[in-house]
Parts: sequence; structure tokens; C-alpha cells
Amino acid sequence: MAKVKYYYQCNVCGAATSKWVGQCAECQSWNTFQEVLQEKHSANANRFRQHLSVKSKVVSLADIEHEETIKTQTGIKEWDRVLGGGLVKGSVTLIGGDPGIGKSTILLQMLASLQIRASMQSLYVTGEESAEQVGLRGKRLGIPLDGLRILTENHLEKIVEAITREKPSLVIIDSIQTIYSDLLQSAPGAVAQVRECAAQLVRLAKQTDIAMVLVGHVTKEGALAGPRVLEHMVDTVLYFEGDSSSRFRVVRAIKNRFGAVNELGLFAMTDKGLKEVNNPSAMFLSRHEEDISGSIVMVTREGTRPLLVEVQALVDQSSLANPRRVVLGLEQNRLSMLLAVMHRHLGAVTHNQDVYVNVVGGVKISETAADIAILMAILSSLKDKPLDRHLLAFGEVGLSGEIRPVQNGIERLKEAEKHGFTDAIIPVSNAPSQSIGQLQTHTIKQLSEILQFF
Repeated sequence: MAKVKYYYQCNVCGAATSKWVGQCAECQSWNTFQEVLQEKHSANANRFRQHLSVKSKVVSLADIEHEETIKTQTGIKEWDRVLGGGLVKGSVTLIGGDPGIGKSTILLQMLASLQIRASMQSLYVTGEESAEQVGLRGKRLGIPLDGLRILTENHLEKIVEAITREKPSLVIIDSIQTIYSDLLQSAPGAVAQVRECAAQLVRLAKQTDIAMVLVGHVTKEGALAGPRVLEHMVDTVLYFEGDSSSRFRVVRAIKNRFGAVNELGLFAMTDKGLKEVNNPSAMFLSRHEEDISGSIVMVTREGTRPLLVEVQALVDQSSLANPRRVVLGLEQNRLSMLLAVMHRHLGAVTHNQDVYVNVVGGVKISETAADIAILMAILSSLKDKPLDRHLLAFGEVGLSGEIRPVQNGIERLKEAEKHGFTDAIIPVSNAPSQSIGQLQTHTIKQLSEILQFF
């Protein structure tokens, strides 16, 4: 009997070594190597010979006829937004999220909506639940189950055969980590199995123009389980975000070949499934009845949507040798830089103060348009002087204290005016050419000019 051989593979980048190591030399990740059974070369050799027998044709890019991408709307507006307008034939979408966050729920709702709107023939493949469990969930959600077909199978070759036989327009695989192929000897969920099964399903979707949705598990760090190459193989990557204790869910587009990246879809979890949030800005705003210190509203931009969020800061005397700098929803290094700029150009001393900054609602802001709002919230808490609750601010702060413009300033101002704000502090370059309702804009060039609002 031949000796069984093993090797170790990184579950982030797929790098392989003959022995276990703590840190991957390719992607620098720690504790990501897993033991993998070495595959036999006969199956791979046969497939390699089959590929060599087929000749590839080289064509000119100018000779290709370009057709407009047709997108099928699902009827769920927030879901269509993160998809880039709807489902595309031959596209592959990867959905990740924590267990129980609502991935299977939204997919069942999408299938039911497509069945009613477009009479799209679909196939739901589940490798984790039985058909009875999925049926009970559908009845609990109150969706029509007529026309919804389900296949309980985790064997890849049988799944491909069923898809080829049934010829559906939409296929959902729940989940890719439970699928295995006979070509590999490793267990389901292993790096090699996930990569090989995903590759064959993507190839099938492209060849048959089937819209395919893959559900992926996430690790304890919140990243998709399996190699990162899985994200590069698909057309769209969506992440479910949200606290299990909160009823709100956020779907974020990390990658999208058919729409805007970093687009947000907002839902509320109810006993009848996920419901769309029609006014997302109101979800992140906690309008106070009176002015309070350390709080100001800014307008951020997620994908193609302007979003109003509240930035809060708390500055308190520190008893530690190294005062704390705690940030939630913002970049830690950005806060350190802004505190240095504030000390240099405004003379505000915080080296003996603990500084806490939070974005209300759990939103993560990565753009620099939040700089002015962060500094004004910190100054308001440091001086204990409340800001007008009808005031908002956005703009980037440079190291020399200049206020730099941000993109889509007019759209941000229109969103603020729609929610009843009366004053806005903005960069000079973002000044509108005409008035926007009752909103009064205050343009500034230097950081020192914000002191007039305290």
C-alpha cells in the first residue's frame, strides 16, 4: 500500500509547504496553515491532457460584439442596489456573514420575489439543511413556495448533473464549504475542496449563462473562510454586517464588476424576514432634544448613496502615562494625525486626556470627509461647549491645517437639507453655486476658522 502523504497549505492565500509554519511567507498571516492530504496525480493528469486536446482561439478585441448588460431586478430595492441593479446572466455572487445573520432568509425572499415578478426558474441547493427545514423557514416567512425547487446534495458532480438537466436561470449554493468533489481526497471545507468546487461552479455558470449565488462561511475574524482566491474568482462579493443583538442588518458590496464598490443595503430583521429600510439616514441619527457637547452630524458617502451619521467624542482627564485613544468606526492612525494637527494649528492640548471617538450605529467610515466632524466633536467635548444640533460638517483636513474639498459635495448638502438641517460647515471648493432650500452653508479655508462656531 502506498504511503499517505500530507502537506500544509495556507487557508488565506493557498501557499503550500512541506511542514507546518507559524507565519505564511507569502501573505504574512499567522496560524493559517492546515494539514492537507496530497492528491493523486492521475486525475489531474487526465484533465491536463483533455485541456491540451482543445485548441484555444485568439480573437481581436475590436471584433467582439459588445451587448448591453441586462440586469434582472429582484424586486427588493436594497438588494438590487448592492448587486448593481439586479442579477446578471452568467454572474457569480459570493455572500458571506456570521451564522444566523440572515443569509438564507434573504435568499429565500429573493427567490420568491423573482418567481412572482419574472417567473424565473431557480434551484436552491442546500448542503447544510434538509428540505423540510427550508420549507418550514419559507412558511414562517410567509412567502409563496409554489415554483421554488430545492436540492439537498453536497456532492459536486451530482449538483452539476442536476443543474445541467434542469437548466435553471438562477442557482443558489448554500454553502460552498459543504460541497465536495470526487477528484479530491480532502474533506469538505478544506482549502483544496473549496477552491476546486468553486472553480467548477464558476466555469459552469459562465458556460451556461446561469446566475449563481454562493454562500460562504466566515472565520472568527469576520473574513470569508477558505483561500482569498475564492473572492477573485467571482464577480460580486457581498458581506452581511450587523450585531446579533440589533435588528438592523447591513449588506456591503466589497467587490462588484457590475456596480459600485462599497455600496450599502440596509435591512431590518422581523418575524417575517428582512424588510428594507427606506430612510437609512434616520437609522443612524439619534436627534437630541437639546444641544449636547461632543456630538455633531456629518454626511458620508457609501457607494452611490449619501448617508447622515452622528460622530460622538468624549475627552476626559487621564491618569495613565499613555492616555487612551479609542476609536469605533474610524481609523486609529487617522485620529492620531488629527490630534497632532489640532494641537499644532489650534493649540488644543490632549496629551494628558483620554480621547474616545464613536460613529453611532456601527457604521465604518474610511473616507477623509469625516475629518472636520471629528475635530469639532473633540473640541466640543474638550471645551464642554455644545454645538447646534441642526449643524453638520464635512471636509478633509491637511497636515498644514488647510481644508480640502471632498467628492459629491452637492449631493451631501441635498441629503442634509432633506432631513431638516439648517447650517453646514464645508470646504470653500464645495460651496454650491445656488442655494439649497433653507440650508445655509459656511465655507472655511483653514482649520482655525472652526473656532468661530464655539
